[in-house]
Amino acid sequence: MNLKSILTLFFLTTLISNTVSQVEDSNKGELYFYWGWNRGWYSNSNINFSGENYDFVLKNVIAKDRQTKFSFNNYLNPSIITIPQYNFRLGYYFQKNWDISFGVDHMKYVVKQNQTVSIDGYIENTPTVYNNQYSDEKIELTKDFLKFEHTDGLNYINIEFRHSDKITNSKNIRIALKEGLGIGMMIPKTNTTLLGRESYDEFHLSGIGIGGIIGLNFTLFNKFFIQPEFKAGFINLSHVRTSPVKIDKAHHHFFFTQLNCVFGGTFTF
Repeated sequence: MNLKSILTLFFLTTLISNTVSQVEDSNKGELYFYWGWNRGWYSNSNINFSGENYDFVLKNVIAKDRQTKFSFNNYLNPSIITIPQYNFRLGYYFQKNWDISFGVDHMKYVVKQNQTVSIDGYIENTPTVYNNQYSDEKIELTKDFLKFEHTDGLNYINIEFRHSDKITNSKNIRIALKEGLGIGMMIPKTNTTLLGRESYDEFHLSGIGIGGIIGLNFTLFNKFFIQPEFKAGFINLSHVRTSPVKIDKAHHHFFFTQLNCVFGGTFTF
């Protein structure tokens, strides 16, 4: 999804939020939390890798998410509940229809193996067959050249402001349109092997993200809710560690989209 599509979507959302009927009640003072799962998509990106003996760009690289195979054990076992792609959020309504929330979007980002891309730059004095000066040449991303994954994961730690437009409100069910914008830090755990170098797989601050959501909230008995969401945004990973040697790094930026299904509860103080 490109930027034009994202802006169009949020423009349409604003029009919808201005036309839905709002019920005169207040969420102020409510605390909520939710947990759920996501499916993600990413735009292609140019990835720059640099270190002591190399500095090159891989162009128009394809990446995808990685879904954990569904089973009740994989998704509901408390000991491994953070392995699938998940969304967690804790929020507070500080005004009638406005809330502020803290959340974690645990995405996974996997560069497609064995794809052919263009490379521009140089590699020298490495114990590989890839030493060369490159100028928009084609190269296959085999495992002996590059494995690049944020699989534990592409962690977006963020704060969001959200607005609620009530559509219906009855004793047992409340339906609301949700819209929000947020910003946060990217703290991935990156599984990378490049040019045969030792892998680096530790959490590290590597960039920032921004995003917006629209969702439809179904609250039952004023306590429990189900909320499908669409989320989209932009991620800039300016410093990704690729080996234990600090000088070895990568940087790239891309757009992302998510479809989320989350479940939660509300409490009033």
